[in-house]
Amino acid sequence: MLDIPHIDLARQEFELDRADAEDSLAEFIRQAWHVLEPGQDYVHGWHIDFICEHLEAITDGVEFDSGAHYNRLLINVPPGTMKSLTVGVFWPAWEWGPRNMPHLRYVCASHSQSLAIRDSMKMRRLIMSEWYQARWGDRVKLVGDQNAKTKFETTSTGFREAVAAGSITGARGDRVIIDDPHSVEGASSDQMRASTIEWFLEAVPTRLNNPKSSAIVTVMQRLHHEDVSGVILDRNLGYDHICLPMLYDPAAAKETMLGFKDPRTEDGELLFPQRFPEDVVDRDRRVMGEYAFAGQMQQTPTPRGGGVIKRDWWQRYNRDSYPPFDYILASLDTAYTLKQENDPSAMTVWGVWTGGDMTAQITRALTVDGSPTMMARTYTPEHPKAMMIYAWQDRLELHELVERVRETMQNYGVDKLLIENKAAGHSVAQEIRRVYGHDDFGVQLIDPRGQDKLARLYSVQHLFEEGLIYAPDRSWADMVITQAEQFPKAAHDDLVDTVSMALRHLRELGLLVRGAEFTAELNDSMLHRGSEEEPLYPV
Repeated sequence: MLDIPHIDLARQEFELDRADAEDSLAEFIRQAWHVLEPGQDYVHGWHIDFICEHLEAITDGVEFDSGAHYNRLLINVPPGTMKSLTVGVFWPAWEWGPRNMPHLRYVCASHSQSLAIRDSMKMRRLIMSEWYQARWGDRVKLVGDQNAKTKFETTSTGFREAVAAGSITGARGDRVIIDDPHSVEGASSDQMRASTIEWFLEAVPTRLNNPKSSAIVTVMQRLHHEDVSGVILDRNLGYDHICLPMLYDPAAAKETMLGFKDPRTEDGELLFPQRFPEDVVDRDRRVMGEYAFAGQMQQTPTPRGGGVIKRDWWQRYNRDSYPPFDYILASLDTAYTLKQENDPSAMTVWGVWTGGDMTAQITRALTVDGSPTMMARTYTPEHPKAMMIYAWQDRLELHELVERVRETMQNYGVDKLLIENKAAGHSVAQEIRRVYGHDDFGVQLIDPRGQDKLARLYSVQHLFEEGLIYAPDRSWADMVITQAEQFPKAAHDDLVDTVSMALRHLRELGLLVRGAEFTAELNDSMLHRGSEEEPLYPV
């Protein structure tokens, strides 16, 4: 009789599951879910795999060809999609036990310490659970005298510390995890938002154990264009960016540094339909309103299509060369400083031309032998339009700004330069007149006459609505269009100021008229008027 060895199937399954959890953060989350949420079934979404792949790259110490470590990650996802659990609870627990890295130190911050403590307690509950200890208890043991809800430490000198955003001084970590650094109320306060950003820029980078290899991971929903995410993106701080809106937006989709891209293909396709089906998303959208939904759910703190100036109102000019312009105008918003926290100088250049795309049927009443009749004539009116032909924004010192302005003026044959009548504008205008007064362009200071930025933009909104404003398909044009679309919620509005200043000036000069005004003028010019002067000779 053969001696068949006993196979412990339960133990074999246990070992296979443990190996799978050690290989994959997403699989670890799936297996560990019941420990933290015993009353709720685990619902998986592809976005969890997406985020986990990037966190694993940090764990694996991925390096680029330049030698730089993959260790800066910004994640923008809607609330309720497991962002806090994935990044602040499961990932550290996975690195400590399954990846056998219990020496790692985590500093975890949120906009309030109570939220930071909430996730700290969840992680501690997970690693102290029978399920976790049965698998990785030989690797992860907590020190008895440092086992509090705000900070607990392993026997391998690793720890997890929970702090409030703004109070990170004193702690150093191999991972700094920042989860929602702004509250909804705090993001609406310029002072509170600025304080959080100052903390993020000045304090957080100094709290790393190893400046070269230690990681900073920020996960949050967007609440304002000048929130922490906005600063990271605007200043190109070297972060990889995961942006997964609730409703897919093809125009906003982009690859991460690791080559991953949102797998959705249909405009408006849901992110996590298992938990957020269409009727739930529609209900929340009505309750939240467009601005809150755009920021928190879509990760673009401006409703799609824009606010005052909608993206679709710009007419696209797709020809290889510009039309012959009758008049070329430049508009400059001035600042001269290299400090990143200050606004940049910005300039747009505009050309006005007539002709093209409009045919009007105009009728006029005539009298033939004393009987009224209608004679129809067809005209092709030369309706004036304006096109943005160049734009830039940059942080420059005074002498650099003057040179950049002059170069732009010469390259585009500008007839007149407009500068807003403010302190910095005075200095720039004086310097341009002093150094380049002999050049063939005029400089005019423009006084907004007490109108705020929003009122000035509203005063030219109708020009966009009527399809009179054009722009070519260029990256610099899209920069202006995007800023105008996001105004007044954008972090910067310098380019928008130049747009309203230029178009208002063209209106005041009579070079840019509305359709109704143009048709009225054209009809008026067709009317025959008898002379009111006395005849030279008696009839």
